[in-house]
Amino acid sequence: MGGGDAEVAHERTLRMTARLAGAAPVVAGLRRYFGGSASRTVFGVRFPGPVGLAAGMDKDGRALKAWPAFGFGFVEVGTVTRHAQPGNPRPRLFRLPHSEGVINRMGFNNGGASALADRLAALGPLTVPLGISIGKSKVTPVDEAVEDYRSSLAVLEPFADYFAVNVSSPNTPGLRGLQDKGALDALLGALDTAVPLLVKIAPDLSEHAIGDVLEVCAAHGVAGLVATNTTLSRDGIAAADSGTAGEAGGLSGRPLTGRALEVVTFVAKESSLPVIGVGGIHSADDAMRMLDAGASLVQVYTGFIYRGPALVRAINRQDSARVGQLP
Repeated sequence: MGGGDAEVAHERTLRMTARLAGAAPVVAGLRRYFGGSASRTVFGVRFPGPVGLAAGMDKDGRALKAWPAFGFGFVEVGTVTRHAQPGNPRPRLFRLPHSEGVINRMGFNNGGASALADRLAALGPLTVPLGISIGKSKVTPVDEAVEDYRSSLAVLEPFADYFAVNVSSPNTPGLRGLQDKGALDALLGALDTAVPLLVKIAPDLSEHAIGDVLEVCAAHGVAGLVATNTTLSRDGIAAADSGTAGEAGGLSGRPLTGRALEVVTFVAKESSLPVIGVGGIHSADDAMRMLDAGASLVQVYTGFIYRGPALVRAINRQDSARVGQLP
């Protein structure tokens, strides 16, 4: 599918989902069908199920009342920036159907932190926990990034159950440099919030670099990690998708399954921090492997695009069965 078509399809899905939110009985009925997993408490927040909608699907929180209908136990909006921005020029979203992957170079297109805060205030309480992914505005120089994150944090703190500090998107110039030990230390040292703070890392980091991130996170009392973001690698792409594979941007979906699992496994072995595992989860078995590797929760996005709500239901049912078998 072409880049423009992929984004048009995304927008259509979001509009349809947002309209569903107005039919409360329908939402409740669907939630009973797609949900039904075991609850858990992670970094002090109670999650009614283990599957979350990853950031990027509903950046501006336009369909927040509807996502629980599909069985999601939590939703992460964003990535949102201090300043509203249109993102990169279109086309900027590309499906790789033979690989069950997506390449995006969206560039944090969003209405800005203040607009999201206004929408959340009007929505009122949600039925599942809300994560908010925050990032750096493109117009903000990297050496002034801290103030961008601080501003978004302050505006959105009343509405978040947790924040994910996004320093790992490949589509904002200079952003990934904030994962470097010194830069991350300065950033986390400046972020003061009573809400659990998580850091979202790239799958392209070496084990040594991930170790540095873990050290800085531990020093600043970070509540957990989101592992992982999209990758710049093009490994695992089917030959039939090779033409699209040359598009710039981050790759998500099935080609990322193995690497995301490796990162989660490493983080769980090297740290006691809770991990939200994300990347290439396209089946209930993929999710169970993430949980077995040490993830406390999982998120889906590209898998949801290709498999639909049935993926969330399958994960919830398999998780429930597994929990029920525990002594």
